[in-house]
Amino acid sequence: MAAKKLNFIVRDAKEKDLKSIYQLILALATYEKAPQEVTNTLEQFQKDFHQKRFHCLVAETLPQQQIIGMLLYCFSYSTWKGLTLYIDDFIVDEAYRRQGVGKALFDKVLQIAQQSDVKRIMWQVLDWNTPAIRFYERYPVKKDERWINFYIHL
Repeated sequence: MAAKKLNFIVRDAKEKDLKSIYQLILALATYEKAPQEVTNTLEQFQKDFHQKRFHCLVAETLPQQQIIGMLLYCFSYSTWKGLTLYIDDFIVDEAYRRQGVGKALFDKVLQIAQQSDVKRIMWQVLDWNTPAIRFYERYPVKKDERWINFYIHL
């Protein structure tokens, strides 16, 4: 017997999705073995959403309207390349992986980047996250191991 095909859509996030998105962010932090690193609150996340400080795509099941994945991104500017799209978080609920949800989210952000005349898309992956690395390697990506990330937490 063939498995039932998952029915879902990818769309821009709405106010009503923010709690579900925030839960996925917490799940991602747990998966990345760093739940203590999440200091952003749901309230601040909602405020930043209203101030359009980031963009977010969601994957939603139909007809249930359950959020099963998200991809959060923002635009930045490179003096060397021009407009850049930065992917900050990208996660699909574990129960819905390997069903095309991640591909649909990633393909949608690629489409948005092309429509926005973006010159580069950037993101980071933990070196031990082999499933994510394999996923990205299906695309024409370049891995750069020369740059070191620096942070200042304020």
